[in-house]
Parts: sequence; structure tokens; C-alpha cells
Amino acid sequence: MNSQRTCRSCSSEERQSFGGEVALHFHGLDGLNKPIVWVFPEILVCLNCGFAEFIVPDEQKKLLRNPTEQQKESRAAA
Repeated sequence: MNSQRTCRSCSSEERQSFGGEVALHFHGLDGLNKPIVWVFPEILVCLNCGFAEFIVPDEQKKLLRNPTEQQKESRAAA
């Protein structure tokens, strides 16, 4: 995931990967009308300071760029 051997925040080498699930949602009242985008990434966590990072896959990035597409797809599937 990341070729850097040390934490970007504290430079510690004490980092470990974990499987994760993250629900990304849009801010504000307008965000209530947009769907949650689920991501199941590998999360790299610094065990010293707690800094964490992950990569959002292309398919989920598409949904974040254009959330109305996900709404259209779910309506079409129903």
C-alpha cells in the first residue's frame, strides 16, 4: 500500500495493516440526501501516534465524485 517505511506523522516504524470498513458520507444537511459510500480498505495504522491511512478504490472514488449516479443505479435495480 505505502512504500514509505515510517509514519508520515511521527516517523515511527511501528505500523501495522488492518482490514477495515469505512462509511463515507457527505457533510451538512444536503449530505442527508446523498448515499453513504462504503469502503473496505486495508488501513495502515501507526501504533505509536495513531495516524492511519488508506486508499479509496476507483469504483468508490467515482461514487464520491458523482453521488447521484449511485442513486440512479439503486433505483434502476429496484
